[in-house]
Amino acid sequence: MQSRPPSGVMSDYSKLRERMVKRQIAGRGVRSKPVLDAMRKVPRERFLPRGHGVFAYDDSPLPIGEGQTISQPYVVAFMAEGLGLEGGEKVLEIGTGSGYAAAVLAEIAAEVYTIERIEGLASMAKSNLEALGYDNVHVRCGDGTLGWPEEAPFDGIVVAAGGPDVPDALKHQLKTGGRLVIPVGRSKAYQELVRVTRVADDEYQTENLLPVRFVPLVGEEGWSSEY
Repeated sequence: MQSRPPSGVMSDYSKLRERMVKRQIAGRGVRSKPVLDAMRKVPRERFLPRGHGVFAYDDSPLPIGEGQTISQPYVVAFMAEGLGLEGGEKVLEIGTGSGYAAAVLAEIAAEVYTIERIEGLASMAKSNLEALGYDNVHVRCGDGTLGWPEEAPFDGIVVAAGGPDVPDALKHQLKTGGRLVIPVGRSKAYQELVRVTRVADDEYQTENLLPVRFVPLVGEEGWSSEY
C-alpha cells in the first residue's frame, strides 16, 4: 500500500483537480457527467514517479519512465467521452502506462481490461491501481494490438498509442454498437484521433475527432519495435 501524503497536501491536490476539470476539461467542451465526475475523483498524482506530484495537474503529458508518458488530462477525458460510456460497461484499454486512464475508466465502467507491452510499467500500473482499490481493473503485459480475445466483446476500446492503421483484431473485439477510439497516422509527429463504431457484424463507421500526438503503437498489428 502506498503511503498517503499529509492531509494538507491531499487538500491542495483536491483543489488542483477541481480547477483542472473546470478549466482544462469542461472548459474545452467535455460534457459527459460520468467522465467529469471520474476526472474529479482520480488522484493523478498517485500515477506519477515519486517527486513529480507537483506537476500532476499541469495541462500536459508527463514522463513516467521507459520512454512513455501519462497523457494530458484533457486528452484522457476526451477519449473517455468518445466511448460514450454511461456506466456498467466492459472496456478494453491498450497502453496502460502507469494506470491513470484505466482508473478514470474504472470509475465509470463495470470492468476494465488493460494491456501494457512494457513489463515494468504493467507492474507499476497494477501496484498503483491496487493501492487505490480499483479491483475492477485487470492488467496484462502483452501485445495490445491483438486485444484480449478471451474477454471480448467489449462495449468500448481505447488505445493510448498511435498506430499506422486501426488493428483488425481490435475492431473484431467490439460489440455491435461498441466504439473504438484510437490515434492513427503514418508519422510519429502527428496522428488523427478516430472513433470507429461497429454498426453491424461486418460494417464499421469511422469519424475523425482530433489531431493528436501519441507514442507509437508497437505490436503485430502496429509498428515494429524498430520504428
